[in-house]
Amino acid sequence: MSEKLQGQVIAAYGRHYLAELPGGEILECVPRGKKSDVACGDVVHIERTSADQAVIDSIAPRSTLLYRSDAYKQKIIAANVSQIIVVVATEPSFNDELLARCLIAAHDQKLDTLIVLNKCDLPQIAAARAQLEPYGKIGYRVLELSAKQDVAPLLPYLQGHTSVLVGQSGMGKSTLINALIPEAQAATREISTVLDSGKHTTTHARLYHLNADSDLIDCPGVQLFGLHHLDFAAIERSFPEFLPHLGNCRFANCSHSHEPDCAIRKATAEGKIDERRLRLFQQIAGH
Repeated sequence: MSEKLQGQVIAAYGRHYLAELPGGEILECVPRGKKSDVACGDVVHIERTSADQAVIDSIAPRSTLLYRSDAYKQKIIAANVSQIIVVVATEPSFNDELLARCLIAAHDQKLDTLIVLNKCDLPQIAAARAQLEPYGKIGYRVLELSAKQDVAPLLPYLQGHTSVLVGQSGMGKSTLINALIPEAQAATREISTVLDSGKHTTTHARLYHLNADSDLIDCPGVQLFGLHHLDFAAIERSFPEFLPHLGNCRFANCSHSHEPDCAIRKATAEGKIDERRLRLFQQIAGH
C-alpha cells in the first residue's frame, strides 16, 4: 500500500505524529530511523504504510523554527510559525525571566510577538500591569483579556498568522484554547484514541485551524526556556531598548555588568532603560 504523500504535522506526541493531508485525511506517522526532529507545523514528505499509518521520509524546508535548548539538548516547539503569543496572568504571578526568554527566541526567528495578560477580572490586575509596563514602553504589544469571559479581542491578532501559544502552567492557556476552539477538547480526545496515548508521552503540541488563513499551535506549559543556542550578541540585540546604545561602550566586548563607561548602564541610570530589564539581560546572558 506504499504511497508517497505530503502532509502537515498537526500533533506531536513524543516520536508519534499526526499528519494532515491536503484533503483533510489524518494519518498516524512515525519517523524513519531512530532520530526525530519533526515539529508540529512541519510540512513532511511521507509514505503511507497502511490505511491510516505512514512513515515520515523527510521534512520540507522551514520558514521558522522555535525551540529551546540547554548545554545538552534542544527541545523543538513548533515550525513554520509567524507569531508567538506569550500568555501570562494576574494569578498565579508570572515569571519575568521566562517571558523575556520567549521574546528573545521570537526575535531570533523574526516572529511577530504578542503578550496576552489573562485573568484581567481578578483584583491582582494592577500588579500585573505594572510588571508588564516596561514591555509596552519598548514596543511590545500587550493585550488584556479574561479568557473565561470574552476572547473576542484576541481574534484580530490571530488573523492571517500561524501563531504559537506558549506560557507557564496555570496561566489559563487551556481555557483560552477551548474558548477560541470549542471543539479542541473533542479533537484532543480523538487524537488520544488514535495514538492510544497511554503508551506515549503526554507532552505534545497541537495545531488547530481557526479559519482558511489562520492556524494556532498550542504547546505544553513551559517552566524553563533555555537559549543555549544563542550567543551574547544575539541576546543583546534582542533587547530593543539596547539598540540605540550598542557600540557606544568603552570596550567592544562589554558585558554591561561591571565595566567602566558602559553605555547600557549609563542609559539605565538616566532612565532610558528599565532597571529590571537590564537585570534580566544580565541573568540571561550569564552575568
